[in-house]
Amino acid sequence: MTHRGLVSNITSSEVIEKTNSPTAIYCGVDPTAKSLHLGNLVTLMGLLHFHVRGHQTIALVGGATGSIGDPSGRKSERVPLSQETLKLNVAGIEGQIHRFFQNGAAYAERRGFNKTDYMTPKVLNNYSWFSSMTAIDFLSSIGRFARVNTMLAKESVKSRMDTTQGISFTEFSYQLLQAYDFWYLYKNHGCRIQLGGSDQWGNITAGIDMIYRKRSNEQEESKDDIESRAFGITIPLLLTSTGEKFGKSAGNAVWLDETMTSVFDFYQFLMKTTDSDVGKYLEMFTFLTKEQVSDIMVQHQKSPEQRYAQTILANETTELVHGADGLRKAITATKVLFGDDLSTLSGDHIIEAFKYDANRFIQLDKSEVIGSGLDKIASITNAAKSKSDAQKKIKAGGFYLNNSRVTNIKQTIEEKDLIDGKICVLRVGKSSYYLIEAV
Repeated sequence: MTHRGLVSNITSSEVIEKTNSPTAIYCGVDPTAKSLHLGNLVTLMGLLHFHVRGHQTIALVGGATGSIGDPSGRKSERVPLSQETLKLNVAGIEGQIHRFFQNGAAYAERRGFNKTDYMTPKVLNNYSWFSSMTAIDFLSSIGRFARVNTMLAKESVKSRMDTTQGISFTEFSYQLLQAYDFWYLYKNHGCRIQLGGSDQWGNITAGIDMIYRKRSNEQEESKDDIESRAFGITIPLLLTSTGEKFGKSAGNAVWLDETMTSVFDFYQFLMKTTDSDVGKYLEMFTFLTKEQVSDIMVQHQKSPEQRYAQTILANETTELVHGADGLRKAITATKVLFGDDLSTLSGDHIIEAFKYDANRFIQLDKSEVIGSGLDKIASITNAAKSKSDAQKKIKAGGFYLNNSRVTNIKQTIEEKDLIDGKICVLRVGKSSYYLIEAV
C-alpha cells in the first residue's frame, strides 16, 4: 500500500509486523448521504487490499455517529439529519459496501489474487451498540477514560476553538464515540487496526488511547505485546488540483451509486484526469502492479493526446466499482454519446447503459413515437423548446437521429429507426443527447 501512495501515516512501525499475519482491520464512514463518493473510494481501496490478502475487514457505518457529525476538517457544524434520512442513508451505504467488496473480489481474482484466501467482510452499524446506551452508561463507560486536555489538543477541536462559532459539546464528544467504536470492535471482533483518511488521525489516536486505558482498567496491562496493541493507519485525502477535498460538502462529489452519478459520467470523470494525476490514480484506484503502471505511463508519454493512461484508469476503476457489467455499460454509453456507429450496439445494451440516467433517458409509449414528426418528439422530450424551435435546429444542421444528421424538417420516426425495435438516439448540437425508449 505504501508504494501506491495509500499510506499517509501510521501510529507505530510495529503495524507492519502486525499485518504480516491475518488480523482484523476496520474503517468507518458516517451516512451523511445515501451513497459514498470517489473520496471514500481511497479508504475503501485500503480495506480491499487487506481483504484480498486474507485479513478480516470490517466496514463500519455510523448510524449513531452520523446523527452527531464529525467536526474534522469542517469550519461549521453539520446540519442534523432526521432519523428517517439516516435510516435511508445507512441502508444505501450498507448495500453499496457489500457490492463494492463483491465487485472488488471479482476484479482482484481476474488479476491473479486467490479467492480462497478471502474472509467474508463484515458490514456493521454502530447504532447497534449505542442505541441502548444511557447518559450514565456513556459517562461511566466512555467519559471516565477520556482526558479533556488530550481532547482539546486534537486538531479538529483546536481549529474550531479559534473561530467565533466555536464547537458545540455534541461535536466535541464525537471523538469519544469513535474511540468507543474502536474499543467495541477490539473487544468483540478482535480488531487491532483502524484505517481512515488523514483527517481522522485525532479520532484514531483517541481510540487507541481509549483501548489502552480500558485494558489497563481491566488489569490487562501485563499483556502489552504486539498481539494485544491497537494501531492506526491513515490514507491521504483525495484532493482536487486546487487542494480541495472530493466530497459532498465540497460540492464536487462523484458518487459511487450509478443512480446519482451514471456509469458514463463516472467513466468520463476518470477519462478527464490530468496527465499530472493519472499515474497517481492508477496506483491508488487499481490493482495494476508498479511495473505495469510504469509501462503504461511510458506508453502514454509517447502520445499524451490519445489519453492512453486515462483510458486504462477509467476501464480499471469502473470495473472495480461497478463490475464488468458496469464497465460494458460505460463503454456502450461512451460510443453512443461520442457519435460512434450504433450498428454494432444492441438496443438492450443501450437501454441498460442509460436506464438510470435521468437527464438523458426517456420512455415514451411506442404508439406516440412511431409515425410522429421528429420536431414533435423533440418538443415532448425537451430537446427543443417547441416544434418550430426543433425545425429551426434541423434547418441549421444541428439535429441527429441515431448519430446521423437530419435535414428534412418533416421527417418522422419509423419502426426502422428504433434499434432492435426498442430505442432511438436523438442529438441536438454537439453534446445534448436524448435516449428515447419506445415501450
